[in-house]
Amino acid sequence: MSRPPFPPFDPQTAAQKIRMAEDAWNSRDPARVAQAYTPDSQWRNRDRFITGRAEIEAFLTAKWQKENDYRLIKELWAFTGDRIAVRFAYEYHDAAGQWFRAYGNENWEFDGEGLMRRRLASINDLAIAEADRLFHWERGDAGRRPDTHPGLSDLGL
Repeated sequence: MSRPPFPPFDPQTAAQKIRMAEDAWNSRDPARVAQAYTPDSQWRNRDRFITGRAEIEAFLTAKWQKENDYRLIKELWAFTGDRIAVRFAYEYHDAAGQWFRAYGNENWEFDGEGLMRRRLASINDLAIAEADRLFHWERGDAGRRPDTHPGLSDLGL
C-alpha cells in the first residue's frame, strides 16, 4: 500500500500531505486515519505511547467519544527529506459542554511509500468559552474544513 505524495517533500507536497491528514482527522473516522500509518507505526501522543494501526484506531475511537464537535486545523512548520513538522490547533467540547482549544506540534516521519512511520505529538488544552470558538464550519463533506475558512496564521493562532 502506498500513500502519495512521497518523500522527499517540497513545499507543495508537504502542504498537500498536511491537508490530507487534516481532512482525515476531521472525518473522525479512526479506520480511515489509521490507514495513513505504517502497520508498525510508532506514536507518542501527549503521555501515551502507541504502536501499530490497531492501537491507533482504538486510541482515536476513544478520543472522539470524548471530544465532541471536533474541528482541526493543521499548518506546515518545516520539512526536510522524509520529515514534516506541523503545528495545529483543534476545538472540541466535553460531555458537560465545556469547550477547549488544544494547541500542539507534531513531528512526522514517512517511509518511501508515503506512510507515516512515526508521529510525535505535544499537545496542550486551554478551556475556552463557546463564544471564543474560532473554528466554524459545517460537519458536512466528512468534516472537511472549507478552503475558504481561515487557517491558523490567518486566525492569529
